Amino acid sequence: MTTSTPRAQVAPAPTVAHRVADRLLALVGDPGTATVPCRIDWAGPVDLPLRSEQAVQAACGIMQVHGRAAGRPTPLAVDYAGTVAGILAAQGVCAALLGRATGRDVARVRTSVGQAALFSVGQYLAAATAEGDEDDAPPAARREAPTDVGHRPFVSADGVSFELEALDAERWLGFWQRLGAPGAALSQGWRPFQQRFATATCLLPQALYRAVGAAPYAAIRTAAAQAGADVLPIGEDPGAGRPPPAWRLTPLDKATTGTPPAREAVPKPPGSGPAPLAGLRVVESTRRVQGPLAGHVLRLLGAQVVRVEPPGGDPMRGMPPMAGPTSARFRALNDGKQVVEADLTTGQGRRTVRELVAGADVFLHNWAPGKAARLGLDAADLSAVRPGLVHAWASGWGEALGQAPPVGTDFLVQAHSGLAAAVRPAHLPPAPSLMTLTDVLGGLLSAQAVLAGLLARERTGRAQRADSSLLSAAALVPRPRQRVRWGPWETPPATADGHLWLGETARAHPEQLGRVLGADAARCPDTAAARLRTGTSSAWAARFAEAGLTALPVGTDLARLAADPRFSAAVRHDAYARPLAPWEFL
Repeated sequence: MTTSTPRAQVAPAPTVAHRVADRLLALVGDPGTATVPCRIDWAGPVDLPLRSEQAVQAACGIMQVHGRAAGRPTPLAVDYAGTVAGILAAQGVCAALLGRATGRDVARVRTSVGQAALFSVGQYLAAATAEGDEDDAPPAARREAPTDVGHRPFVSADGVSFELEALDAERWLGFWQRLGAPGAALSQGWRPFQQRFATATCLLPQALYRAVGAAPYAAIRTAAAQAGADVLPIGEDPGAGRPPPAWRLTPLDKATTGTPPAREAVPKPPGSGPAPLAGLRVVESTRRVQGPLAGHVLRLLGAQVVRVEPPGGDPMRGMPPMAGPTSARFRALNDGKQVVEADLTTGQGRRTVRELVAGADVFLHNWAPGKAARLGLDAADLSAVRPGLVHAWASGWGEALGQAPPVGTDFLVQAHSGLAAAVRPAHLPPAPSLMTLTDVLGGLLSAQAVLAGLLARERTGRAQRADSSLLSAAALVPRPRQRVRWGPWETPPATADGHLWLGETARAHPEQLGRVLGADAARCPDTAAARLRTGTSSAWAARFAEAGLTALPVGTDLARLAADPRFSAAVRHDAYARPLAPWEFL
């Protein structure tokens, strides 16, 4: 049976991705960027009819990861995948220019919003396809936490919604003990709180919510300060003030610079596309997600990356689930990098870093503010060792919150920047997504700042300091002036075996649902929802297509996604599943 293609299926261009790419390339300031055409598709190599941001989020895992805390797939109320695709496109263009500088024949670049979405859930994809169990919530916390509230912020007695960060158990205990929380709740809550960055869930004992709900925010701030933890109010305004610049390049003094080191031609492996950064060497000293992801991007573009880890290796290597002897999440960000162990608290460890940098083009770190200077490894120190070095700092806040800012982590940045308000609709209280949105954006933006620094070095011959932050990355996501309001079909309804994303026409004109679900269902969302639960997602998608409407099964199982042949050109699966490099250089 053949049916005509409905007008709603004609895909508009991924406007957000193009706008983000154009904005970033304008900041690069290199006229050569205009000579590298970049095509941004919706689906790319993913063999699915992806024609919008919501369709990409549904099919490629974003709705599943973001919705874990609520217990059901839920869209982000912003164009997140499109923003990631825009950064990837800008990276591809800059990398192509750098490749051309060494004679590589790169005519054009291609990426897609679908590949961007897969890249953004890379660590979750790895964890879902490795050994072990992702459910880190202790049974007692799971029993006590109600199932219908999803992720909700802490709220003080005087009504202030806030986000908490405590990077170790001692600070966690100190904070809650000062608020009088019961000891059993502290021990039950620590592990899910600590693991929320990795699992995108955080089921906490209700006793903790009661403890903060009994204290005014001033007392909560005092308790946090005394314990060494950090709290920040969650902003209601999705715009949240004037955004910081995406990155800042600072040319270093001529006295410490020279002609950029020559890059040797590196033959490409048979059957591979051009690796535009081949011949470049990056030294990174990073941890968690933001910094390692920046190094990962540069490695995928062809650079050799040497990772400096403490004696005994990065503790994150042992974080379950495992892919072989190493954490799957850690491998998703660090496979393919060389490793050198060095204790930076010692003179010998710092000499090791200087020796590595002496043969490098880039030094990348995401240390706390002031640490590079205290170690004698700041931009001026290292550019004296290696003329022409690009010294990149991937920070939390940059200079936006002064000399002693709160710890710069994903959820605090979401809370302060307005992103926590923008990602949720107006009928829900603002709360950070437990998917690490700004860590991913921050890592990508740091890599883009490095590429901009390398291009500036090519033009000027001067070493560059390239500073970016999670806060500046969060500001890249386009926001409405007011929080969005959702209709009854914006959250995918349940089916017999999963969930179904309804296309724009069906959501905007629910009366058309009657063509598939019956006239009574078109008039009553509850009746329609009940009827959808009687069939499978794929069966309903086929019936909607016969009626000329778009519907798409939601990817609710990342392990099944990785094994789906429709994703085989974008995802590789061996010891764990990982997205392939999201650029094509043609």
